[in-house]
Amino acid sequence: MPHGNTQKQKTPAAKSMMNAMVPHISILTLNVNGLNAPLKRYRTAEWIRTHQPTICCLQETHLTHKDSHKLKVKGWKKTVYANGQQKRAGVAIDKTDFKATTVKKDKEGHYIMIKGLVQQENITILNIYAPNTGAPKFIKQLLLDLRNEIDSNTIIVGDFSTPLTALDRSSRQKVNKETMDLNYTLEQMDLTDIYRTFHPTTAEYTFYSTAHGTFSKIDHMIGHKMSLNKFKKIEIISSTLSDHSGIKLEINSKRNLQNHANTWKLNNLLLNDHWVKNKIKMEMEKISLNWMTQ
Repeated sequence: MPHGNTQKQKTPAAKSMMNAMVPHISILTLNVNGLNAPLKRYRTAEWIRTHQPTICCLQETHLTHKDSHKLKVKGWKKTVYANGQQKRAGVAIDKTDFKATTVKKDKEGHYIMIKGLVQQENITILNIYAPNTGAPKFIKQLLLDLRNEIDSNTIIVGDFSTPLTALDRSSRQKVNKETMDLNYTLEQMDLTDIYRTFHPTTAEYTFYSTAHGTFSKIDHMIGHKMSLNKFKKIEIISSTLSDHSGIKLEINSKRNLQNHANTWKLNNLLLNDHWVKNKIKMEMEKISLNWMTQ
């Protein structure tokens, strides 16, 4: 039988299969409700390995600075922590092939932000564990403090300790003023709840409150509106590790949206700036005056 180039040629079926296997980045988030028990850490590591995320964000680890080495996932290269002095709060980001360029975190273990490259894609992950009281106000202020770091490549994940819409509660209770203010800030920063965008009418929850006997979705993934067409799939994943369920997001990592690469868009937060508003008003008055004198 002839050989030559016949072995190197790919059949149409093989080409179709290769096209279907487009590389993607997957992000997994879970409030683990404590990782001090060795068995809990082992089961958490196995849960992460089962779902095979590119990046995994954990909240409420209850680990202190000296305990940071205790959570290890076989085959994973790096874990970045933000832990407090006491066994409360605590957030962590496990990652495989992540080349970090910037890491920011607080001393109490309520957030950690990491910028870098994954599969040659720029990405910023902000992992939040909001305090139980004053959560919407805390998150709003954190977003404003980090607004210069947040761009279209940013994914914000974590336990927000608050539903963002009435649909996020089984009781359908309306959101309060503080949550409305948080939603307004998200809107002004062109950020949106990715799960709710994909599932606008789905009543699915991540947490059950035994005290109130209600279900709610207080764990969220927030992304930039300009990146919505890169998001492939998002789902809530049940877990026996915690009183929370996890959320997993898949993002197409192939750069096929070149038409957006050089798109400029006004940052809506600038419109809240007094100087900017006055400057716009003056320019509009000039245009109007010129038009009237012509």
